[in-house]
Amino acid sequence: MRRLRIDVGWLQHILFFFVCGLGFISLASCLDGDDYSKTGNPKVLVPVTNLIYNRLQSLKNVLKADIDRDLGYCIKNLKDDWDEAFDFDKNLDFLSNCIKKTDGDITLRLCSAAEIKFYFSSFIRRDEVTTVHVKPNVNCNLAKWVSGCEPGWSCNADDDKKFDIKNGKVLPSRTRKCQPCCEGFFCPQGLACMIPCPLGAYCPLAKLNKATGVCEPYNYQIPPGKLNHTCGSADSWADAESSGDMFCSPACFKLATCNPNTANQNIHAYGAILIASVSLVMIMVYNCSDQVLATREKRQAKSREAAARHAKETTQARERWKTARDVAKNPKMGLTAQLSQTFSRMTSKKDTPDKASGKSKDKKKGPSNLTKMMKSMEDNSSNHEGFNVGTGGSKPGKKPQAPKGKQLHTQSQIFKYAYGQIEKEKAMEQNNQNLTFSGVISMAQDTEIRSRPVIEIAFKDLTLTLKGKHKQILRSVTGKIMPGRVSAVMGPSGAGKTTFLSALAGKSTGCTRAGLILINGKNESINSYKKITGFVPQDDVVHGNLTVEENLRFSARCRLSAYMPKAEKVLIIERVIESLGLQHVRDSLVGTVEKRGISGGQRKRVNVGVEMVMEPSLLILDEPTTGLDSASSQLLLRALRREAVEGVNICMVVHQPSYTMYKMFDDMILLAKGGLTAYHGSVKKIEEYFAGIGITVPDRVNPPDHYIDILEGIVKPNSDITIEQLPVRWMLHNGYPVPHDMLKLCDGLPSSSGSAQNDSTDNSFSNDLWQDVKTNVEIQKDQLQDNYSNSQDNSNRVTPTVGRQYRYFMGRIGKQRLREARLQALDLLILLVAGACLGTLAKVNDETINSLGYTYTIIAVSLLCKISALRSFSVDKIQYWRESAAGISSLAHFMAKDTMDHLNTIIKPLVYLSMFYFFNNPRSSFEDNYIVLVCLVYCVTGMAYVFAILYSASAAQLMSVLVPVVLTLIANQDRDSIVLKYLGSFCYPKWTLEAFVLSNAQRYSGVWVVTRCSSLSQYGYDLSDWVLCLIVLVLMGVICRFIAYFCMVTFKK
Repeated sequence: MRRLRIDVGWLQHILFFFVCGLGFISLASCLDGDDYSKTGNPKVLVPVTNLIYNRLQSLKNVLKADIDRDLGYCIKNLKDDWDEAFDFDKNLDFLSNCIKKTDGDITLRLCSAAEIKFYFSSFIRRDEVTTVHVKPNVNCNLAKWVSGCEPGWSCNADDDKKFDIKNGKVLPSRTRKCQPCCEGFFCPQGLACMIPCPLGAYCPLAKLNKATGVCEPYNYQIPPGKLNHTCGSADSWADAESSGDMFCSPACFKLATCNPNTANQNIHAYGAILIASVSLVMIMVYNCSDQVLATREKRQAKSREAAARHAKETTQARERWKTARDVAKNPKMGLTAQLSQTFSRMTSKKDTPDKASGKSKDKKKGPSNLTKMMKSMEDNSSNHEGFNVGTGGSKPGKKPQAPKGKQLHTQSQIFKYAYGQIEKEKAMEQNNQNLTFSGVISMAQDTEIRSRPVIEIAFKDLTLTLKGKHKQILRSVTGKIMPGRVSAVMGPSGAGKTTFLSALAGKSTGCTRAGLILINGKNESINSYKKITGFVPQDDVVHGNLTVEENLRFSARCRLSAYMPKAEKVLIIERVIESLGLQHVRDSLVGTVEKRGISGGQRKRVNVGVEMVMEPSLLILDEPTTGLDSASSQLLLRALRREAVEGVNICMVVHQPSYTMYKMFDDMILLAKGGLTAYHGSVKKIEEYFAGIGITVPDRVNPPDHYIDILEGIVKPNSDITIEQLPVRWMLHNGYPVPHDMLKLCDGLPSSSGSAQNDSTDNSFSNDLWQDVKTNVEIQKDQLQDNYSNSQDNSNRVTPTVGRQYRYFMGRIGKQRLREARLQALDLLILLVAGACLGTLAKVNDETINSLGYTYTIIAVSLLCKISALRSFSVDKIQYWRESAAGISSLAHFMAKDTMDHLNTIIKPLVYLSMFYFFNNPRSSFEDNYIVLVCLVYCVTGMAYVFAILYSASAAQLMSVLVPVVLTLIANQDRDSIVLKYLGSFCYPKWTLEAFVLSNAQRYSGVWVVTRCSSLSQYGYDLSDWVLCLIVLVLMGVICRFIAYFCMVTFKK
């Protein structure tokens, strides 16, 4: 029982508090403005104020559906925007003062949900012209116009019992107790109710200016004839279009100032700090970029020199020890002979007996396959039958045996190994100084030479005819060029020497080919051996902003076997540098037209060395000795003969070789005018052949010069034979068929100058034009087929993958950009100046949300970034064509260039905004502007790639200037035109401007939300499209990059 009483007691307490709570809730629900007017109790004022404020806040839920439907394009988050405009929770004094002033009738004076919707629908329409005038309604029209309809005034609702502030459908009737509105509210003309002024607005009571009759600071006047009418409060939601009295918000950034009667803060201090930081970084890069590479090169040079010195000392010590050992074994050698002997590796090597012991005789290897092959060619060099040899090497995909340099890892070890091998080769070379064919045989017998896959090219009745003109530039050429031999192609100008080499190298486009070209006895394309074929163009196509060693190293890395150890690659590079005499300029820049580097002769040798370092089996050179003196030409030819020792098939075009050079050739190909062969055979038998037909070389005359003078027509033959008969004599000498139109030369009949066939007819201009167009189309078709041809790879060499070549390209481009740091700094300086000028001149305009300033920004940034991005592909376009033809990955080339340009994509917007943003001071955040600019730069950089690849440098610059201006004009044209609206969707300035405006509009909150909505309505923008604009810009950049890559691969030459 006791326990039951306790429970009943607690129940009584609970019921007591419940009843009290209901009473309090009832009391609170009954509170209203009338309670304050009846009692005048200040204690009631606070709860009444809070109650009315909560009623105002409840309108947010009532209007949510209408706002989402009608204003969804400019209000993305209703709660945040409402709080930024009407969150008066921190200070409700203006509401309490209004309760006092209206004697508690404030709830009847506040606009209902229906009136608020009616007011905003009057001037926020996406499909109508905006206006700030309220349309006629039930309270204010031509038949009924109470005092509350005047600006700054309001009236009570007639039926206070039926009045519901949440009613969003019916406008209440207002005719009672009309009086000026309270401070902190605005009362539009023609509405007769009050709306709270949003945060950030300036809504004091107006004062009458008796001189002008205007209620200041507003622009309305007291209606005439109404003596009791006074100035009220604000008459409209003040925005940028209806009032210029906009002021800074109370919160300002640190280090910023806000001048009186201004709408923007002065944040130049932040700009000065950022400018100083960026300038400091630019100065450091400008002054230290060269030092970074120079320091690394010096450290590498010291390691290399120490390794070379160690190798020489080791070789000399070994030679001394061998000499001392030989002297000890041969006591008959006198002291005089010992003292007179030079303890160098070369002399010691000569004096050392080749047969020191019987064991060496037993262990001595027999002639290698290469030696046997070379002896057979020496014995029968005029044999023109198929040269059936295999390409050798390992099977594809099978990893070859690693040489002994594989286990070397450090740079010092690798250099010691490389220079040690070079010293051994030098000693061996001194024993075989005669680098004629006999010297080559001797070297092949003495040492084991690393063999390469051999390539023999045989050609029969090779004829090339220009398309469209039907002119034969090469005719009935038969013969072969063989591995292990150096063949020289000579002839007068226009004889087709370069065309002949291009045909052998598979580069003769725009011509119709007849006859056969056999590769190792098989009818297949030379492109199948592209990885082991080297072609040296006549022009010195090398990278001028790289050093000699860097040019050679890059070619070796990308074109040598992927399985070859690093030590072997370094050995090959060092051997080529040594053989070409480039040691003292190996760390010098090759140079460009603007910046002088090495000499022309050294540049020519680098041009040849780029192909030598990839260890080709076929090496074709187009006039490699042009511009070289006699000593440099001989040095280059000796280096080529060393390549021939390893079985390389070398064919080169030469002009006026010296007698010494002439004797260093193995074979000679003389072409007469018209592309006919006058001689093709061994150099040793050329004078014998021409003497047999009555052409002898005078004394003290260089034979090749004499033969060229005869073929050119400068010197007449000292026999009855004519120049035209020389090709026919060669055909008859070798049993080749003679073309029908040349049979008359067999009888000794001279051909008259007018006997040439003249097939030209009097064609009309239209026929000639059509023929030219047809020919150009065929040439372009051949070019495309050649670029996209996918020949079978028979080279048996596995080159580095695309990923590894991409890494090599990144290293090369990084060095090039560091050496161009001053040019990069100049680009950034121009951006700084452009940002400062546009930021100062393009003032912020709240009516257009600063769209004009952003338009200037789009044009300036697009133009400057495009012009600087052109250098990525226009400067080294010819170098790319050479590298691509050699088999280096185009994808790795493009991706590395694009990746390195991303650095500019990140930095340049930051540099520009560091000036523009803090001088212009837009409302949008720095981060939003930066993101938009990054997407813009990424987009226009891709367009610049397309221009750089398709056009010449001057035309690409013109396009880069013209396109941004034209596209910006199209994007800003009248949107009523369907065609321009459709075209504008494909213009990047349209999406960029929209992204800028939206990022700026997001910051128009509070009192500025009407400005935001009206401006976005005018432009047709939507706040939710900001991310879409960025995606479109990035997508355009990606598409442009795909187009650029396609054009780069398709239209290469």
